Amino acid sequence: MKRLGAFLFAGLTAISVFGGQSLAGDILAGLRPEHPRLLATSADWEKLQRRRQSDPDLDALLRHIVEDARATLGEPAIVYKKEGKRLLAVSRSTLRRVELCSFAYRLTGEKVFLNHAEQDLLTVAAFKDWNPPHFLDTAEMTAAVALGYDWLFADLSPATKATLRQAIVEKGLTPGLEPHNSWYRATMNWNQVCFGGLTLGALAIADEQPAIARELLTRAQTDNPNGLKPYAPIGIYPEGPGYWNYGTTYQVLMISALESALGTDWNLPKSPGFLASAAALVEQTGPTGRPFNFSDGGDGVAFEPTLFWFAQRLHYPALVYFQDEILRHKLARTASDEKDDGLSPLLAFWLDGLPGEIPPPALPLAWHGDGPNPVGVFRSSWTDTNALFLAFKGGSASVNHAHMDAGSFVLDADGVRWASDLGAQDYYSVESKGWSLFNMKQDSDRWRVFRLNNFSHNTLTLGGKLHSVKADARILSFNANSATVNLTAIFGGQAGSVLRHFHVGDNRRVDIRDDIATASPGLTVRWQMVTHAKISVDQSTATLRQAGKSLTAKILSPAGATFEIASAQPPDDGVNEPNPNTQILVVSTAVPATGNLTLEIELQPGGDSAGK
Repeated sequence: MKRLGAFLFAGLTAISVFGGQSLAGDILAGLRPEHPRLLATSADWEKLQRRRQSDPDLDALLRHIVEDARATLGEPAIVYKKEGKRLLAVSRSTLRRVELCSFAYRLTGEKVFLNHAEQDLLTVAAFKDWNPPHFLDTAEMTAAVALGYDWLFADLSPATKATLRQAIVEKGLTPGLEPHNSWYRATMNWNQVCFGGLTLGALAIADEQPAIARELLTRAQTDNPNGLKPYAPIGIYPEGPGYWNYGTTYQVLMISALESALGTDWNLPKSPGFLASAAALVEQTGPTGRPFNFSDGGDGVAFEPTLFWFAQRLHYPALVYFQDEILRHKLARTASDEKDDGLSPLLAFWLDGLPGEIPPPALPLAWHGDGPNPVGVFRSSWTDTNALFLAFKGGSASVNHAHMDAGSFVLDADGVRWASDLGAQDYYSVESKGWSLFNMKQDSDRWRVFRLNNFSHNTLTLGGKLHSVKADARILSFNANSATVNLTAIFGGQAGSVLRHFHVGDNRRVDIRDDIATASPGLTVRWQMVTHAKISVDQSTATLRQAGKSLTAKILSPAGATFEIASAQPPDDGVNEPNPNTQILVVSTAVPATGNLTLEIELQPGGDSAGK
């Protein structure tokens, strides 16, 4: 029976009640006694083999997974090597290799996969630790060892199983139960990843080590809901689409493992906004396949396997309309093709029940949502790859992984991304120079990183100053073709009111109007748009060219303002990394004597210069 996610508190002890069963009861009462029990049971594996006989697409996927697993056999041995404070790359490499080889062994029975996975598992079990000071590393390594232990259980020697159990307990679950772990209460990806990885570890060994498994699962049942809070109210993940993939994938692994091992999901999927986050992610993806990559995310075309779980769970295949195209491209690759990042074996289970032909989404063309980082989107079509796509945001730089990007936007048209977000800089490249990257204070080193501050985003800057970190910007109004974002607070009192208006008109014309009121006369105002296009400027008109396409920008107000082309290169300080093939279209002006300024820019895709 699925348990109700309600929490009651009595005296000094918090007791969670789920479907009438309190945490004082046996949380392991429904434990499946046999292995495998993580994510897929023996019946699921048998069904997989039957399905491939009549499903050529599934058969192609399974053959590619085995090919990817075989490619890992020639990789160097795993070694304990930290990069700065992180062992994370080692944990992720281990998870990829163990998952692929364990899956391939269950599929083919080839001992080479069993032996390779077992060697990797014993190697990491012998590590001195799994780096608990940076607990993501520990959680992902625990997930890796748990999956290998469970999926290969029948064919591992008793000695190997004992070693892996001990490693899961001593290097994963025990440090995970230390009371100082702040991620228990974290409302962001750390909570989901850490509880997700440790839950897999606890469930893998729960019959042999029930006491510590109960303790860990009780903690997860109580505190994992903290990690689900950011999805409310409509599913916009505050840390951006890139971190949606990370946090949500581990949340899905946790839910799936609970279902397969205990027969319950603790009602976690019903957390406000969680299931809706799949559609929200699709809404935030442009026709170019590139996401609105606000916060610490990249802007490349992203393959999101976890969306297939949502499509299956919600019986809504259209959620993977774009992902299905990417998957088919991956399946068409040959051994001579450039190696990609591989295909998640779990796709083989998440494809079950989805049709061969995925229909396009029947989602709104104009969509917005609230939350810590509110987002709005306008698009002209779901099926036209040349469609217009305008996505913008409000929010606060104080959110985990956030940038100073309130008011920023991205723009796609004619298959080209015209207005871009540079994304994050590699963390270690900043931290290795002694900069405090995750200090979110106003005077932190974080805001010296060019890609993170407002000087590199498609927004306004007043008086040459940084945005206010703790301030917040809200979407005030939104309709079928217009929206307004209140940016006033982020400028820290420099103006009485700053409103940014977005409007999409006929012929895919985009109008961005900034109304600044009661500001000091002479206050400098900088409008900018980062682009990978080539820019040519003629006074108040600019033409952008890229991939044989064009976009024209015009200054409608104030009179006499002109465009400039600015460098997208950061200060040469030995820390900031360059931004090649990038320019910034800029309008620099000043508040007039009245204290009020309207700055209005029109962006028109296509036109006479297209293709020149």
